[in-house]
Amino acid sequence: MNPATDLATLTEGYRLCCAAEGKSPMTIRWYCGKLSVFRQYLETSGLPTEIGAVEVGHIRKFLVHLSSARADQNNPKKRPREEALSSLTIQGYVRTFKAFYSWLMREGYVTKNPMKLIRVPKAAKIIIETFSDEQIRSLLASIDTKDALGYRDYCVLLVLLDTGMRLSELAGLRLPDVHLEQGEFKVCGKGQKERIVPMGGNVQRVLWKYLHSYRPEPALPMLDYLFLDRTGEPMKPDCIYRMIKRSGHRAGLRGVRCSPHTFRHTFAKNYLLNGGDVFSLQKILGHSSLEVVKLYVNLAAADVHSQHRKFSPVDMMRLRA
Repeated sequence: MNPATDLATLTEGYRLCCAAEGKSPMTIRWYCGKLSVFRQYLETSGLPTEIGAVEVGHIRKFLVHLSSARADQNNPKKRPREEALSSLTIQGYVRTFKAFYSWLMREGYVTKNPMKLIRVPKAAKIIIETFSDEQIRSLLASIDTKDALGYRDYCVLLVLLDTGMRLSELAGLRLPDVHLEQGEFKVCGKGQKERIVPMGGNVQRVLWKYLHSYRPEPALPMLDYLFLDRTGEPMKPDCIYRMIKRSGHRAGLRGVRCSPHTFRHTFAKNYLLNGGDVFSLQKILGHSSLEVVKLYVNLAAADVHSQHRKFSPVDMMRLRA
């Protein structure tokens, strides 16, 4: 076996290429993680890991294997769950392999692309979970805003609810990115693309109070991140994620996942229900296409029907047939 063309070596080369192209660290970990799982499968199955010897049949066998794998089976940080991998996850593997083999072809490591023979499988429609107004109120009420860290957490939740930012975007906010007078954030999103995200008047007010009364002293003068932990260091994404999860537990939320992405979904749905349009929503969320935004349109439409059933003008008149 030639070490230079082994899947492990080429995965590292692909990682460096993605980093040079400005892909986000999370996206790179996502790609390389899936390629690593594929290599482990080939090794344990006694199949070649030298890229020239990997055939389309090997890839198809791996995809069949995935269809019977348990969720989080290959994630050492999580306990495997009983349910099978979702069709969306398997679709993600196929898309990763297609991108990887396109790179291999461009770099001249392979002369044939087996992924041309494999179609991207259809994924089941995503059920997007969102918070109800009552759940949002419970979440916010669970936080002690008289405490400095509690007020910070309150600000974090309000910013997520009012902007739909991704977790990494929120954690990366710096003081020069916060334009309170203009009512906007400058956000660095996927692929290092910058965009302007508006904020509402209530978020302007609580952020001003946080900055002037509650923001901890930075551990070092040059640390200008917006949200700091109790030691004055920047709040890391994992720290924010755990805080949100704790808040959901304290609030006694049931039937919905208390995560940063649920805040993003909730923002998108409520933005449309309150009269926002899909094109401005696309810009605010930082999506390159309208495909994902269409999911929120369908979600908002379902809510409109539900609201109409509650407040139908004719039904409220209780007319006799």
